[in-house]
Amino acid sequence: MQKKDTKNIKLLYVEDDDIARENGVEYLENYFDEIYEASDALSALKIYEKQKPHIIITDIQMPKLNGLEFVKRIRQKDKQTQVIILSAFSTKEYLFEAIELQLVKYLTKPICEEELKKALEICLKSLKTSDSNIIKLDENTTFDSFNQTLFKNKEIVKLRKKELDLLSLLLKNRNRFVTYEEIENFVWYDSGMSKDALKTLIKNLKIKIPKDLIINLSGTGYKIELG
Repeated sequence: MQKKDTKNIKLLYVEDDDIARENGVEYLENYFDEIYEASDALSALKIYEKQKPHIIITDIQMPKLNGLEFVKRIRQKDKQTQVIILSAFSTKEYLFEAIELQLVKYLTKPICEEELKKALEICLKSLKTSDSNIIKLDENTTFDSFNQTLFKNKEIVKLRKKELDLLSLLLKNRNRFVTYEEIENFVWYDSGMSKDALKTLIKNLKIKIPKDLIINLSGTGYKIELG
C-alpha cells in the first residue's frame, strides 16, 4: 500500500487516548493525505457529516458514545464506508455486533502495524470492488473472512485449523470447483493428503455449516455455491 493507492481517500481516526491517537495519525500519514481525527464519537459524527470519509478507524471504549453505537448511527444511512474497530477486548458479543454492522474489520489492541495495514488494504479493495469480508452462508450463518470467524445463530462456531483453511479456500473461490490438488496444496501444505482424510474433513465441516453448501464433483473437487 502506497500513497498513490489512497489518492482522494478520506480517513477518520477516532480515539479518546491522546497519545494513542497521535501515534496512530503519525503512522497513517505514511499512507494517507486526508486524515481527520476525533477524541470522541460525538465529535466524530460531526466530522463524518461534513467530510464523508471513505474509511473510519474507531476505538470501542469511549466516553459519551461508544464506538459500536457510533458505527450503528453511521450504518443507518451509509453502508459503504469501511470501518475498522479497535478494542482492548475480544469478546464474542463485540465480535458478533461488529459482524452485524457490515464491512467491519475488528482488531484487538495493542494494534500490530502489519495487521492494521492489512485491514486498510482490504478496505481499499472493498471500496474498489464493493466486496465484503462478511459472507452470508444462510439466514443464520455468516463467515468473517478477515477475522476468520464463523458465526451461527449469533454464536461463534469453533473450527479446527484444517476446517478453517478449507472453508476459507472454498469461500475465496466460491462458485467454482476447487481441485483436489489445490486443496492438498493449501490445507495439507506440510504433509500429504489422503482421500479418507479429505472425506473426514468435509464431513466434519458440513456439520458446522449449512448442510448442502459444499458440492462435490467426482474426479474434480469441491465448491461452495452462493447466490
